[in-house]
Amino acid sequence: MKNQTTITSVLLMSLSDDQKIIYVLFTVFLFMYLMTFLTNFLIILLVVTCAHLHTPMYFFLGNLAFLDMSYSSVTAPRILFDLRTQDWSISFPECIIQMFFVIYFGSSEVYLLSSMSYDRYIAICHPLHYSQVMSWGMCTQMVSLAWSSAFLAPIIYTLCLRRLTFCGPNFIQNIFCDLPHLLKLSCTDISINLLVFFIVGGFLGTAAFVTTFYPYVRIFSTVLKIRTRDGKRKAFSTCTSHLTVVFTFYASITFIYFVPNKSNLLTLNQVATVIYALITPLLNPLIYSLRSKDLKAALQKALHIHVLIPRSCA
Repeated sequence: MKNQTTITSVLLMSLSDDQKIIYVLFTVFLFMYLMTFLTNFLIILLVVTCAHLHTPMYFFLGNLAFLDMSYSSVTAPRILFDLRTQDWSISFPECIIQMFFVIYFGSSEVYLLSSMSYDRYIAICHPLHYSQVMSWGMCTQMVSLAWSSAFLAPIIYTLCLRRLTFCGPNFIQNIFCDLPHLLKLSCTDISINLLVFFIVGGFLGTAAFVTTFYPYVRIFSTVLKIRTRDGKRKAFSTCTSHLTVVFTFYASITFIYFVPNKSNLLTLNQVATVIYALITPLLNPLIYSLRSKDLKAALQKALHIHVLIPRSCA
């Protein structure tokens, strides 16, 4: 049956009613968004222009930076607009579009992180075959698969929404539109949608989770076999940045999608949502930049600084 939508707009959750707090939040979130855009753009620029960074690991990192820029641009500008206008309402079609891209970019990051796990697995467990296995053709195929396959889930979820009628209430307890909150607005049976959500999300999520963390089982096994402590440290240091990003990403997802929205847990859900929407895209480039000597060297050459980092990316 064709969807007969009676809701014309959706009211998002206000972060505060205190004008002073709202002003502080707007300032902080604006700074975070600008820093997210700037740092991720800088990483992309360095990866493209610095020959020393033309490696599979930084190729994946450049794609992750572009992904973080895109994801933050789906949520942050709308949050800033709502804080500035104190409106907190969004049209229903715009809400559906935002939900689509929130799921798409979130799925893309999951698949890209699993590709980066495989890259670290080959680098540590099969270093002699690394250049042969992780060829540019292979890297391009993995990234293309991550970006393209991420369309599957949001397309299925969006099409399934067409069978529902949305007639209120039009309030969701979130600062941006997402599928679980939209389903609560339906006044028709959502059992089929929930079944599709758990089947598709469960299958794709489990596959991504396994392909992300299983390589680290093999990595840890290989590292433990290294006899020297310095050798273990050097081997493990190549994947600590990726592991930090992975744990931050999955922790925020767990709070958002698996912790119930009860009143005593609402604050935790709000914090997790802010982390997922605004902080994680900013943390990712900072985590890699702080731990990567190659990125520091590339930044040094780009800015012509020869004091703090005595290396060049040439």
